[in-house]
Amino acid sequence: MADVTEITSGLMFPEGPIAMDDGSVVLVEIRRGTLSRVQPSGDIEVIAETGGGPNGAAIGPDGKCYICNNGGFEWHERNGLVLPGEQPADYSGGRIERVDLDTGEVEVLYTECDGHPLRGPNDIVFDAEGGFWFTDHGKNRPRDRDRTGVYYAGIDGKSIEEKIFPLEAPNGIGLSPAEDRLYVAETPTGRLWAFDIESPGKLGSGRQMMAQIPDFHMFDSLAVDSEGNICVATLITGGISVHAADASKVELIPMPDILTTNICFGGPDLRTAYITLSTTGRLVSVPWHCPGLPLNFLNK
Repeated sequence: MADVTEITSGLMFPEGPIAMDDGSVVLVEIRRGTLSRVQPSGDIEVIAETGGGPNGAAIGPDGKCYICNNGGFEWHERNGLVLPGEQPADYSGGRIERVDLDTGEVEVLYTECDGHPLRGPNDIVFDAEGGFWFTDHGKNRPRDRDRTGVYYAGIDGKSIEEKIFPLEAPNGIGLSPAEDRLYVAETPTGRLWAFDIESPGKLGSGRQMMAQIPDFHMFDSLAVDSEGNICVATLITGGISVHAADASKVELIPMPDILTTNICFGGPDLRTAYITLSTTGRLVSVPWHCPGLPLNFLNK
């Protein structure tokens, strides 16, 4: 197991970490319905109350935080662990939100695309042009579940297009260093896909399934490091699956939580991985063997 340092605990199912330049980590607490900030001391501050189920988060070209809100979950506690479940009775609908980090103001940008409601937006990444890709994971109900895909949208709240449909509960999403490939992780299949990008917001015809780890697992969110490795938070086995960019191999780095859900890079030279351990409500850090890939509008 990697050299894990606990930064804080007591978070209510944390995900979507963003390592800020001041040393703090902005993240969502899905069960709490908030965008929160974790200080290096471990202190937790609420930035904004979004309600629903705030999930993936990213800083946009205007310096504001863009959130995939999945509309909420049913919640279960088993053996001291917190677990998300099906679509709740108070499901508030899927949406993309924009949060002003200074004032906490929450603005809804998108709730549908071409007449199809967003069901459970999950993860988000900005390209160099200022547009963003995001996944819709969908929602599960006792007898059925949503079919969903991947979207590309602008921060104007007026331009959104469905780019990939269908996928099996797409979750993590990221871009290669040259932004010529889009990576998408499917949760229930435990597959990582690479799609060719022709130009900003436009996919090519090529796609590839990356190497898979042999044990039963599911995938959550992801980040890319400066070597081009795709680092996918891995459920059930609990850890980070590091996929080589050429799809030749994958290595699992174990973590102490079966629902290791997110990873981002920060700290000096982006050599620290910040990882959310969601069932136990913790944010931890791990030294990484290389810098993370700088994010548009945050590290560049």
